[in-house]
Amino acid sequence: MNNLKVRPIHLQRNAYLYIRQSSLKQVAKNTESTKRQYALRQQAVALGWPLEQICLIDSDMGQSGASKERSGFKQLVAEVSLGRAGVVLGLEVSRLARSSTEWHRLLEICALTDTLILDEDGIYNPNDFNDRLVLGLKGTMSEAELHILRSRMRGGVLSKAERGELKMPLPIGFVYDEQDQVVLDPDSQVQETIRFLFKTFCCCGSAFSTVRVFNEQGLQFPKRMYRGFRTGDLVWSPITHSNVRRVLHNPRYAGAFFYGRTKVQQNIDGTKSILKLPEESWHSLIPDAHQGYISLEEFRENQKTLQQNAQAYGYENRKSPPREGNALLQGLALCAACGSRMTVRYHSGPIGIVPNYICQKHGIEHAEKICQSIPGAALDSALSKLLLEIITPLALEVTLAVQEELNARAQEVRNLHSKRLEGLRYEAELAKRRFLRVDPDNRLVADELEADWNAKLRALSEAQDEFEKLCRQTPENISSEERSEILRIATDFTRLWEDKNLPDRERKRIIRLIVEDASLLKNGRQITAKIRFKGGATKELVTMRTPNFFETFRTDPEVVQEIDRLLENHSEIAIAAILNEKGYISGRRTAFTPNMVSAIRRRHGLKDRYTRFRETGMLTLDEIVKELGVSTETVKKMRKKGLLKGQRARSELLFEKPDQDFCQQLNDQGQNYIDTGATVSSSSTGGAV
Repeated sequence: MNNLKVRPIHLQRNAYLYIRQSSLKQVAKNTESTKRQYALRQQAVALGWPLEQICLIDSDMGQSGASKERSGFKQLVAEVSLGRAGVVLGLEVSRLARSSTEWHRLLEICALTDTLILDEDGIYNPNDFNDRLVLGLKGTMSEAELHILRSRMRGGVLSKAERGELKMPLPIGFVYDEQDQVVLDPDSQVQETIRFLFKTFCCCGSAFSTVRVFNEQGLQFPKRMYRGFRTGDLVWSPITHSNVRRVLHNPRYAGAFFYGRTKVQQNIDGTKSILKLPEESWHSLIPDAHQGYISLEEFRENQKTLQQNAQAYGYENRKSPPREGNALLQGLALCAACGSRMTVRYHSGPIGIVPNYICQKHGIEHAEKICQSIPGAALDSALSKLLLEIITPLALEVTLAVQEELNARAQEVRNLHSKRLEGLRYEAELAKRRFLRVDPDNRLVADELEADWNAKLRALSEAQDEFEKLCRQTPENISSEERSEILRIATDFTRLWEDKNLPDRERKRIIRLIVEDASLLKNGRQITAKIRFKGGATKELVTMRTPNFFETFRTDPEVVQEIDRLLENHSEIAIAAILNEKGYISGRRTAFTPNMVSAIRRRHGLKDRYTRFRETGMLTLDEIVKELGVSTETVKKMRKKGLLKGQRARSELLFEKPDQDFCQQLNDQGQNYIDTGATVSSSSTGGAV
């Protein structure tokens, strides 16, 4: 019956034998399954395919059937799609696919190209309903089998994880004892290094600063080798930022067992991504499962600090650690207008580098004007005065506590270097004993051991020099004179705060011990800052914004008002003389000139004399000629005789509009009135020209 399904059109094409093992371990040990798969070639030969037309696809050896990276399966699908395959051979459906989606897609393609499928049970035609039904059931059963296998293995893992008995790779600083219980690493140098890391982070407040302290002190960080020929060895190397973050984010260091901190998510394109879950969504978290380096409360406080420092957790929630700049409210300033967190920008000013607190997030995202930009020099000065008033009574206790902390940290650094010296000294002695035990005639081995001994001695000598240098830089005990100086400075916190040698980062760390945040609002030149202290108390600071570069050359508003008043009756030349006579000073701190008066008038939008005369009804020369019905020469002659009053503005004469009596007499007497008219004195209000 099976032979009837094979037609000549099938025999003209190639037969493709797909071979796969799920893992490399199965490839190495489960060889019988591989032999059974290769034996399917004989069935293809028995059905009529020549041996040279049977193509083997075995590039997926060691690949799971659920994997998306099977190049051999992709090649098989491509050959079937191109109509080159007469039959596809596989030991069972699970060898071809563990996913119903891939299996039914292969069936559809085989049906379109009239390709047969052969397994250990027989041969099937995907175009036949019964065969297609059987193949579909086999694919579903294969997928269900995979699910059952996974559930069994996963169930055992989860059951152990719930009890905290699941054995997992341990981070540096922990080892398993003979009873498979988690204990601290017996190497005291490893323990002290990890404890020093947590103390340093607690003081510095950031992982980056912790790395910097380690590098400045010349300290190294341990690493346990878990693979290769050096499996189990302890290696010391310079610490990295990733080392610090791995230690700080691992609950094991708080003595807690955890499982299910991440979740694998299937993406639409078939790829997978790993998602980090919040603590409440972890599968298990068992506090006090073993001895730790810190408490669980300290671990959670460290996570909160890291989250505030991390920009990846959102701009609005970011409270960055203290940096090197002199902006005291860096990371603490909030915009009182919109509620966003403000950033800091520095620029050069008359007194050096000065900060600006800027609220620009919304403006950048929407290409709009920024919300606020507040100069920080005057604000920081007012904040410093406020802190001096608050901190002074507690200065003695704070300073003594800081001094004790510095002494303790210096002693910890010396202890770590001392432990390192002990380890290097042991390695040098071990290399010496190895060299002395070797046969002197065996020069190949003796030379290698001697070189290793010399290398250990050089490393020991360099470490000894570093330790002696460190001891000289940080003496264990301070003299009585130095202690008296510390106590004297402690009672004068103002001097300590204003000391130029005190780093700006330390000032900001002091502020963060007291201040929670500050809401800033600018209203004209007035800046209002509402300081919120730890515990909820608030204090309002009101300062005046320092004039910027352009404002220092701005004309006093009183002078502008005086110029506006004088323009009613005086020219700009006369106004400059009057201002200088009264003792006014220009924005450039010099005497006034007519050009300055003209520039001030234009900048402030003051009306010039021409506009003011025209608003009073004064006429131009052409207008007065038309009004009186005389010639231009006659008007000029009448002005000289004093019959008409005129003022000069913009190099142009403007005339007061004549009254009805003047016009009547001019019409009645004509030229005789002009020749005999009495001279009229110039108006005292305008200074006729």
